[in-house]
Amino acid sequence: MIAATDRPAELADPDCLADGEAAELLCGHPWQRFAVLGDSVANGPVSEVAGFCPLRWTDRVAAELRATAPAGFEYRNFGVSGLLTREVRDGQLADALAYRPDLALVLCGGNDAFRRSYTEQRAAQVDEELADILGPLHDQGAQLATICIFDVSYSPAVPAAFRLELRQRLARLAEHARASAARFDCVHVDLARHRRATDPSLYSPDGRHGNSRSDAIAAAELIRALGARLAAERSPDSGISR
Repeated sequence: MIAATDRPAELADPDCLADGEAAELLCGHPWQRFAVLGDSVANGPVSEVAGFCPLRWTDRVAAELRATAPAGFEYRNFGVSGLLTREVRDGQLADALAYRPDLALVLCGGNDAFRRSYTEQRAAQVDEELADILGPLHDQGAQLATICIFDVSYSPAVPAAFRLELRQRLARLAEHARASAARFDCVHVDLARHRRATDPSLYSPDGRHGNSRSDAIAAAELIRALGARLAAERSPDSGISR
């Protein structure tokens, strides 16, 4: 559980978690081994914003899961900044499978989409590289989660001359990410469609990442999505039990 004293501005932000919201949403969750695979979205720099929790957003999600889990909860973040999807597959999948997570968050594709070579044909190839990651984790029994990143073309640090083409590639990435998530029954968070995606104050000065405010929103959206999946599985009409 993240202390309220660490995030006064965040608690006043309606897009972020209210105090105690994560505990309520995740109460009684079944997950014991949480793995994160990916690029800098998984394990990258933190651009701090006053009044917002300074933890990396994936670490925040892990902290909230740990606070509501039975004893023995474990968390491993395999992420490495700067990787393409195929590099995440080649460098992290084997170790993640050996870890045997029951909840796996996979975060990649952004570095592919930042390249001008990310055409529709290349996007289909990236989809299969992502499937090479999601498929084995799914077959091993992990609950999968994915996130489509905020549209960083709205960052003031992105030169105006490049914004439109970057926006088009990121829209392509978002479309393909939704299809991949549906294919593997992932808990999916679509930050590209978030109402704050066009807010330039969400982005770090490097023009490639969000800041602590966008991290707080991302953590909130994933925790809410996990909570919704738990509620659906516990529904008497779902036919699913954990």
